[in-house]
Amino acid sequence: MARLSSFHVVFKFILIIIVLLNEGTICNVVFQPAFILSSGPRISSFLVGNVSGISFTLSAVSSSNATGSIPSSSCRPVAQTQWSLSNELIGKNAILVRLSLNRSLQLCGNETSVPDCCLEPLCLQETLVVSACADETPKASLTIQTQIFAQIIPNKPPSENKTVIPSQVFEPLGRCPCDVAPGACDIRCCCDQDCSQEVLGLFATQCFPGPLGGSFSPVPEYHCSAQSSENDPDWFPFLCVTSPLDNNPFLGLFYNGGTVSPKPSPSFQAMQITAPVPPINYRQGDPIFTKDEQYFTIPQNSGLGQCVENAPVAFLENFESQCVRSLESCPPSPSDDLKMDVKDGWGGTVTVSIVDEVADDLRLFLSDSLESISVPQQCANVIVALRYTLYWRENGLTAITVTRTTATITVPVSLTTRYSAVFVNGNETSQSNSGNPGYQVKRPVIGGILDSDTEVIQRAQINLWQPGGDGLCSSAELRPALFGINSTSGCMIPVSLLHMKQCSQLRETVRDTLAGLVSATLVSTSGKPNFFNLSDWVNITTSVLNSSRPADGSNGECSAVPTHLHIHVWSGIMGSVEGVPQTFIQAVEISFIETTWRIECSMGRLNPCLNPELMQNFPVTSSVTFTDNPLITQPPRSRFSINFTEFDCDRNDVCWPELAFPLTRYYTGEPYSQALAKGLILVFFFIAASVLGTPWRQIRQAWNSASL
Repeated sequence: MARLSSFHVVFKFILIIIVLLNEGTICNVVFQPAFILSSGPRISSFLVGNVSGISFTLSAVSSSNATGSIPSSSCRPVAQTQWSLSNELIGKNAILVRLSLNRSLQLCGNETSVPDCCLEPLCLQETLVVSACADETPKASLTIQTQIFAQIIPNKPPSENKTVIPSQVFEPLGRCPCDVAPGACDIRCCCDQDCSQEVLGLFATQCFPGPLGGSFSPVPEYHCSAQSSENDPDWFPFLCVTSPLDNNPFLGLFYNGGTVSPKPSPSFQAMQITAPVPPINYRQGDPIFTKDEQYFTIPQNSGLGQCVENAPVAFLENFESQCVRSLESCPPSPSDDLKMDVKDGWGGTVTVSIVDEVADDLRLFLSDSLESISVPQQCANVIVALRYTLYWRENGLTAITVTRTTATITVPVSLTTRYSAVFVNGNETSQSNSGNPGYQVKRPVIGGILDSDTEVIQRAQINLWQPGGDGLCSSAELRPALFGINSTSGCMIPVSLLHMKQCSQLRETVRDTLAGLVSATLVSTSGKPNFFNLSDWVNITTSVLNSSRPADGSNGECSAVPTHLHIHVWSGIMGSVEGVPQTFIQAVEISFIETTWRIECSMGRLNPCLNPELMQNFPVTSSVTFTDNPLITQPPRSRFSINFTEFDCDRNDVCWPELAFPLTRYYTGEPYSQALAKGLILVFFFIAASVLGTPWRQIRQAWNSASL
């Protein structure tokens, strides 16, 4: 019945589409389908065609009369049936005809109290004819043959008891593998509990051998008890195995000892979230806690680009984040919620101190105003930035300062709030290294500036552009140059026609904008720099441009504008640590590429070049390129190794020069001077042991005897 109903549903949709496409073109009526075999109490069919003025009659006929022809009296019910007939108009040219059984299908033999129950399992078997008539004239007929069985309902409600199969981890399912017939004795199965002693006596000598028959496995030949003293081999007393006979490969397979009932438990359990436990001393990456045993949080960006309002702050992990919010009304005024007590990691607390400042330039925080039906409203003291500075020493915090930047804005507007956290140890900002000691790929290139007063190198940035949403350099972010990754990025600078008339000033402005990307004058040669040793750093050189500058342009054109900043980094492999090559930076050069800017002002009826406020966006770019400059770290190959390739260590498995480790230079595990010193010490001890040892004393005695 389920398959029949699904067919009717599918057929219904197909038929409706056909009827709608051919609406008004059908003149006759017909049942679809016209013959149905049913085994359920609900039947449905469609009458398709000109269905105006159609009525239906239902009659029960004998199987012999169900030939498919419409009897002359089919528009009048022939006999009363147990079915009810209903119809529903579908569109203009189709009618859905439904039949439902008006009696119970419950079997009477189950002591039921239903009056119209079924006396036999085959409860209903009859033939029905549905006639479609117009003005007492039959137009179409539907023949239905039903064969419906009674439903058997248990007298008692179903029991919730289930057959529990014990887990084989706790109790085996079969203690006697040959017992295959329950309640009967299996022949030759000596462990069958259904076999009486008289029956067991009939096949006691013919039981199934081995553990499958319920017996212990035979004694292996390597067991000490398997051989007699008559036929023991010579090796047997020394190589035989002594162990209990119960200790065999089948031990535990049919174990019948104490069992443990497993406790029912749900398959899936939710993880229990435990309260955070603050550390005694902070380590890098540990979350920072407040005095109330809660996480010290600052809004941060998640990996999916969303803003997490309560993101924990990790110890010695600097970050910068932005959260974009659409403000329709004024936010709450700033309060002293930022002033809190934070655990310092030594058992005490430090209090966050607040420093307020007012933002002068709002271009970094506001975007275009939102279209809204609300009336614009000015909001004062809106927080647009929070910059945290956390001072640390050893494994704890000494002070925390937050600079709260506020501004007066007009809502509705899209506000970009900026957050940052910087860990400072004295005068040095805590930043992760880029390798140990050589640089690692995708780690920032470390720059620095020499402080002439303290003779200590301070960290400085080597950045590239990271354009924002509008693509302008004024709103673009900066991202560090990553070691080994060649990249190019840029942004747009708006220039007016008035600026084009002062080309010299325009060149200096663009050059200063690009030079601001690289504030460092030194670059660390290694990924783990020493800020107190100037020999670990190299100077950043800048290529000198042509000193002759063209005159100021005219007609909206300026030439020799430095529009591209190129950072060229030379690196090479210098030694290895535990067999891993270490890459160091050898030199860094900055160069500028000049182009000509020209404002397009020849379009339109009027000459727009006459308007000094005409603006046009020009691109400026920055790039970094890494060049490998391999150094010769191995000694030159000798003529012997060139001519005799069988002694080449790179081509053969046997390397004869390595035989004298660590005296040869092929040993790179430590400096050659140390390896040579240790090798000579070993040679000295070997010679001393030979001279003072027994063989040398015997040689001297033999020499003295021979001389006498």
